[in-house]
Amino acid sequence: MNLNNKNQMYRNPILAGILASVGVLLSVVSIPAGFTKCFPFQHTINVIAGVMLGPFWAVSAAFATSLIRNMLGTGSLFAFPGSMFGALFVGLAANFLPNKHKIVAAVAEPFGTGIIGAWVSSLIIGPIIGKNIGFAFLSFSFLISSIPGACIGAIILYYLKKRDIIGKKDISIF
Repeated sequence: MNLNNKNQMYRNPILAGILASVGVLLSVVSIPAGFTKCFPFQHTINVIAGVMLGPFWAVSAAFATSLIRNMLGTGSLFAFPGSMFGALFVGLAANFLPNKHKIVAAVAEPFGTGIIGAWVSSLIIGPIIGKNIGFAFLSFSFLISSIPGACIGAIILYYLKKRDIIGKKDISIF
């Protein structure tokens, strides 16, 4: 294995860990909405991770962030489906888009979080915590957080690409 391949092998898990760490550090910014905590920067990180790392590592970063936030008491059980489905959908969308249009994958984050994540939360997480929480309430709560977060993530990706911070052949999928 040459040095370039070895560096690439470590790149994704290291970047996923860094993004998860940033997510935990930024978890101080949350908006309480009923049983959930709206956390727009998680969705920003989902967009960045989904586009730069793909679905597997994006979901891994979202899971790690949710787990650590729950252990620290800054998150709720709703963080798991809320963040993981958003990251998954961004990663999948980015895989199917041509390189110059990968930033459009940010649109998939509110769908994954606000629709699929809310649906899973209402069916699974609600009964686990003993609350009958409707899909409409969770969807609204998740979308309040995920739409601005996805927009911030798209803007960050745009400026990173514009400044050539990402976009070099061996640094990113752009």
